[in-house]
Amino acid sequence: IRRCSCFPKDVTVFDKDNKSEPIRVLVTGAAGQIAYSLLYSIGNGSVFGKDQPIILVLLDITPMMGVLDGVLMELQDCALPLLTDVIATDKEEVAFKDLDVAILVGSMPRREGMERKDLLKANVKIFKSQGAALDKYAKKSVKVIVVGNPANTNCLTASKSAPSIPKENFSCLTRLDHNRAKAQIALKLGVTANDVKNVIIWGNHSSTQYPDVNHAKVKLQGKEVGVYEALKDDSWLKGEFVTTVQQRGAAVIKARKLSSAMSAAKAICDHVRDIWFGTPEGEFVSMGVISDGNSYGVPDDLLYSFPVVIKNKTWKFVEGLPINDFSREKMDLTAKELTEEKETAFEFLSSA
Repeated sequence: IRRCSCFPKDVTVFDKDNKSEPIRVLVTGAAGQIAYSLLYSIGNGSVFGKDQPIILVLLDITPMMGVLDGVLMELQDCALPLLTDVIATDKEEVAFKDLDVAILVGSMPRREGMERKDLLKANVKIFKSQGAALDKYAKKSVKVIVVGNPANTNCLTASKSAPSIPKENFSCLTRLDHNRAKAQIALKLGVTANDVKNVIIWGNHSSTQYPDVNHAKVKLQGKEVGVYEALKDDSWLKGEFVTTVQQRGAAVIKARKLSSAMSAAKAICDHVRDIWFGTPEGEFVSMGVISDGNSYGVPDDLLYSFPVVIKNKTWKFVEGLPINDFSREKMDLTAKELTEEKETAFEFLSSA
C-alpha cells in the first residue's frame, strides 16, 4: 500500500470551521487513462463540492503499481487542499473498506479476435470479486458507479455479488452517450450544449443504445422549443444522429488511436455530481439503473439506461413519457441484447 506522504497525519488540510468529515472515494483502474483524466477533477472539488474533504483510494492490478506510484506523485504535486489522504493499493480488502463512493473504471478491455462472450467471461470474474468486496468491506450506503465495459452487465454482476447493498445504489455510466447526444443537437442548431436538455439514452452502453430526443428541449432566442420542432429534420434525427451517437466511441478510437478518456472522465464527474447534489429542477439525465418496476415495458432485473431525476441522493424514473413506435422498436432491441448478455454472464457467474 502506498500513501501520499504529503499529508502528515497531524496536519489539518481544511478549514477548522468546516465541519465536513472526509468522504472515502475509490477509483479502480486508477493507473489507466480514464482515471488519469478523472482524478484531478475529483480532488479539486468539482464533483463533491469545494468544501468536501476526500480520502482518495486508488486500486489497480499488481503489474500496474509502478505506474500508480507515478499517479500518486502527481496527485501530491497538485497540492490539492481537499485531499486529506491518498492510498494506492492492489488489495481489495484495503480498497473497498468503509467506502462512501466506488467508481469502478477498471475492466478487462476487448482485445483483437475476442468474442463478446469472452469479454463477458473475463469481466464477470472481476466484478463478482469487486461486488463481494463491496458487500464485505464498504458502507451499506455506498454509491457504486460502473464505467468499465460492458458497463451495464458488469454493474448487474457487481450488484448481484453484493446482496447486502441496495440494488438502487448501483448505476452504470451512459452519461457519456447522453452528453454526445446533447452535443450533436447543439452543433446542428448552432447553440451550446447547455441550451439542450432532456435527451434520453435508453438501454445498453453499446451500439444498440437508443438516443431519443422526442422529449428533448432546446433554448432558441430565449425560448424553449422541442428538438424535433426546432430541427424540422426527422430523417437526420432518426438516422445519422442515432448512428453518430451509437458509434461515437469507435470514431474517436479510429481518429485518436486511443479511447475517449477526456469525455468519459467528464461524464463520470457529471454522473457522480448529480447523484451527490441532485438534478436541476425540470431536467432529467440518463443513467443505467436496475429496471425493476419501470413503466416502459423493459423487463425487470436488467441494468438498463433510463431517464431519471435525482433528489437526496436517490434516483427515480421519469414516468409518463409517451413512446412512439420507432422508439419502442429501438428500446426493445437494446433490452433484448441486455437480456442475452445477462444470461451469458450469469452462466459464468454461477461457475466463477
